[in-house]
Amino acid sequence: MSDADQLPIPTSPEPRLEPRAGDADREAVADRLRSAAGEGRIDLGELEERLDRAYAARTYDELDALVADLGGRPADGADSGDDVLVLKPKLANIRQSGRWTVPSRIVAECRMMHIEIDFTEAVCPHREVTVEATCGAGHIRLVVPAGWGVRVDGSSTNTGHIVNKATEAAEPGAPTVTVVGHPRSGLIKIKQRRH
Repeated sequence: MSDADQLPIPTSPEPRLEPRAGDADREAVADRLRSAAGEGRIDLGELEERLDRAYAARTYDELDALVADLGGRPADGADSGDDVLVLKPKLANIRQSGRWTVPSRIVAECRMMHIEIDFTEAVCPHREVTVEATCGAGHIRLVVPAGWGVRVDGSSTNTGHIVNKATEAAEPGAPTVTVVGHPRSGLIKIKQRRH
C-alpha cells in the first residue's frame, strides 16, 4: 500500500442536528390544541390544520410554533360559552386525556381509527356534557371518574354496539355525560373509574 493510500480522508464537520420530537410530544401538543379549540381560542378549521401539522412535525421547534400564540389556559371556572371539541382522527388514533378543560359538547367521529376520551383528570365547568359519538369500524372509548353520571341518549342507534359500564348515578353537583351514539360495525364503550 502506497503512502498516498494512507492519507487521511478530509471530513466535513458533523451537521448540527435539531432535537427530534417523539410521538408523546406530538400527542401532548395535539391535546393542547384540542383543549384550546374546546375553550374557543382557535376555530375548528384551524384546529384541523394545526393537528395535521402537529402529527407531521419532526422537531420541537415545529411543535412549539403550533402553540406559541395560545399562551396560558384560562383560569378555572372561566366561561368558555357554547364550546365544542371535535375529534376526527385521520391517520392516527386520538387519545384525549390528562388535565384538560371539558367543553359542553364533544363530537367524536372515526371510521377505522380509535378515539379515547378520558375525563378522569379533566376540569369540567359544566353539569351537562354531550358526547356525539359516531364510528364505522373503529372504536370510541370514554372513561369517566367515580361520581360522574353517564346516560345513553334515546336517539342513539345500533345500541347493541354501545357498552355502558358506568352505571353509578351522578353525585350531587357532579357532571352527567349524555352519549348520543351511532356505531356501525365498531364499538362505543363507556367505563367508570372506581374510588
